[in-house]
Amino acid sequence: MSKFRFPLWNLVLAISLILVSCNPEDDDVNPGKVQNEVHKAIYDVMSDWYLWNLNMPTNVDFSGTMSNQEFLEQLRYTRLDRQGWTYITTQEAFRAAFTGQVTGVHGFRMGMDQDERLFIASVVPNGPAGQDGWQRGWEILEINGKSISEFRTSTGYSIDTGPNEVGLANTFKFKLPDGSETSRTITKQSFAAKSVAFEDVYEVQGKKIGYWVYENFRASPNVTPTRSLEVESSFEKFMSEGIDELIIDLRYNGGGSVDVALQIMNYIVPASADGKPAYVYRYNERQSANNRTTNFRKAGSLSLDRIVVITSRGSASASELLINSLRPYMNVVTIGDNTYGKPVGQFPLSSFSRTLVENNVEVVPVTFSLANARGEADFFEGFRPNTLVGDDLARNWGDAEEARFASAINFLINGNVSSRMISTYYRPKWEMIDQFKGLEKEFPMF
Repeated sequence: MSKFRFPLWNLVLAISLILVSCNPEDDDVNPGKVQNEVHKAIYDVMSDWYLWNLNMPTNVDFSGTMSNQEFLEQLRYTRLDRQGWTYITTQEAFRAAFTGQVTGVHGFRMGMDQDERLFIASVVPNGPAGQDGWQRGWEILEINGKSISEFRTSTGYSIDTGPNEVGLANTFKFKLPDGSETSRTITKQSFAAKSVAFEDVYEVQGKKIGYWVYENFRASPNVTPTRSLEVESSFEKFMSEGIDELIIDLRYNGGGSVDVALQIMNYIVPASADGKPAYVYRYNERQSANNRTTNFRKAGSLSLDRIVVITSRGSASASELLINSLRPYMNVVTIGDNTYGKPVGQFPLSSFSRTLVENNVEVVPVTFSLANARGEADFFEGFRPNTLVGDDLARNWGDAEEARFASAINFLINGNVSSRMISTYYRPKWEMIDQFKGLEKEFPMF
């Protein structure tokens, strides 16, 4: 990696804009001349590194009247580069997002069931919502006095809790699993968000089964830029308890750090895969000398020949990398819904331009694709699961009746999923991944 002028931790799989309180429109305050220089710098680094650089337009407006993000949109190859994958932010915001530093959020996620009821889908344990005792399975009846039906639009729903501002308060009315109702008012805060929502070990018919709900591939803040101490702690637990099987729940995991994804895979992959290719970076023709293979380095004592991964359209990027990279070496069974479909990744390019550094403009375009050991890539339509099962939002993590978790257990014990569980499948009319843009899409959180 010494041939690169950017740190290893900056190699990421992202869905795009930024989780923290940072708006690319703020760049409009730059004088026109400086803005023009910034736009030329953006064009130059894109010409060098953008994966689809040969598809960039040659007739480009450098007038400086557009925001940086608007200028970047001119260059995007829209056939494959979905809106938000290539984006503008700041250096500080980018670094913060990939170590879990979130700003101006309550720390929870939402989901909608087949009856268009809105639920808390997950809660960040150390965020304001988690500290207030909120749990998956609570039905959201109102937000700031508005019923959920009032958030309906001509194309679905737009759930709004306001901008990412520290101190901003929202009031939610909930229906709890016991039928009672409660109203809670909390303010948005800044904190280092944990990525592990739930973990436990279950003994079923003589098998020890680990269940791990992992929501973002993030490195540990103030410790290391390339690995997660949360990941280490979880797998030490699974190893100490001697699990025979593993269920990884990535249903709301939009991606994150490639390095952390590799860290996880090294615990999971069979010992026979040690030293063998995990994935291959492929850059554009101009940067093809940087194409390289990353190999597995088996970690720990787990001896698994298969895993079950719970997926949804919220499973993207690094989540899909994990599935695709492990498939050549073990049986990866997916249960839930189709994944998002993002076989490409980004890294920030400001270090290649003095103008971008001086103006604190971080350009994060799609720069590489990733293939597994078989050369399999280009899964822009996502991965269809082995078994379609609905998201049982009314039940908390680890509930034996929660449809996707129960289906995973049933498969590991009996080799199949019951027709009753298959019948729970539905495609929701609103999904959180569609609510956000940029890195918010990768690290979605209200």
